[in-house]
Amino acid sequence: MAGVQTAVALREQGFAGTVTLIGAEPHQPYDRPPLSKAVLLGKAEGSAFDIDFEALGIALDLGREVTGVRPADHELDTATGPVAYDVLVLATGAAPVRLPGTEGVPGVHLLRTLDDAERLRPVLAEQHDVVVVGAGWIGAEFATAAREAGCGVTVVEAAERPLAGALPAEVAAPMEGWYADSGATLRTHARVERVEPGVVVLSDGTRLPAGAVVVGIGARPATDWLTDSGIELGAHREVLADERLRTSAPDVYAVGDCASFPSGRYGQRLLVHHWDNALQGPRTVAANIVGEDPAAYDPVPYFWSEQFGRFVQYAGHHASADQLVWRGDPTTAAWSVCWLREGALVAVLAVGRPRDLAQGRKLIEASAHLDPTLAADPSTPLKKAQL
Repeated sequence: MAGVQTAVALREQGFAGTVTLIGAEPHQPYDRPPLSKAVLLGKAEGSAFDIDFEALGIALDLGREVTGVRPADHELDTATGPVAYDVLVLATGAAPVRLPGTEGVPGVHLLRTLDDAERLRPVLAEQHDVVVVGAGWIGAEFATAAREAGCGVTVVEAAERPLAGALPAEVAAPMEGWYADSGATLRTHARVERVEPGVVVLSDGTRLPAGAVVVGIGARPATDWLTDSGIELGAHREVLADERLRTSAPDVYAVGDCASFPSGRYGQRLLVHHWDNALQGPRTVAANIVGEDPAAYDPVPYFWSEQFGRFVQYAGHHASADQLVWRGDPTTAAWSVCWLREGALVAVLAVGRPRDLAQGRKLIEASAHLDPTLAADPSTPLKKAQL
């Protein structure tokens, strides 16, 4: 997404020079969200972008892995020789974290690429019993698809609750029941000791039969190839971009899952692994390249997840919030949560309430202050709670 959108944005903003999109995968550039939904369930053959790259004058160099970059020489290193550049945009995304000790074990899967989804499709079609490792966003989405396909599903999570790294305990707690409602089994405080062919062994000795194992325990910026480049990386091995998405190397930008950026809105550096960031950031990068002076890149982060028959949306960043406001009953199908900091809305989570999300996102962008009492009334439009 980030690489494709940067190339398209360059053309939209009038860039007339050569644009080459290099990718390690051999497939036409594609969108990732459908992989855990329509593509996985066999409802779509793929999710290639509906973009006429030839008409836009964008050259695709596919199936070519870049192994290094020498900023002083303005050259990339690849297995088939060097590639010169005038301006370079890093949009390598993130790579899924592998479960230690599972390399080479048959039946262990990740879900990040089109090839991953195609390998998993027959698992669902044959209705195998599946063990999902990790009760995060991707684990929940895969479990949803597997249950829809008729598979027996057990989700094991080392933490005490689902989404432990993403949401506070009280907000994630209602989501625990979603698994049972769908017919999936959720086991928390469950650490994987090892994976054997057909079996997942937990640290307490429990043996879980598994026709397939799907690992969803997070992703890390795909930046190992930058190790000796001199380009500055952060604590999570992400590229450190500035407020214009420039890196520490001249003529090199970074966008999407592989880069963090300083947020004036939230007073900290953000590393956002979500689709919307890969859609928005390229416009800033393109403006820089064509010679405009873009505004600082400081979006309200946004993402969504479809799981267990629910549409979950989130906007903002709640880490610095000092007040939590509930809108509606979390045991029902539709409810929201607002996070305030000194009275200003900084984040909103909406389950089955898309209007709350749409209004909340605009209120966050405006740094609007809310009346907590009005905000807590689900019958009051969120925008009407603004002070």
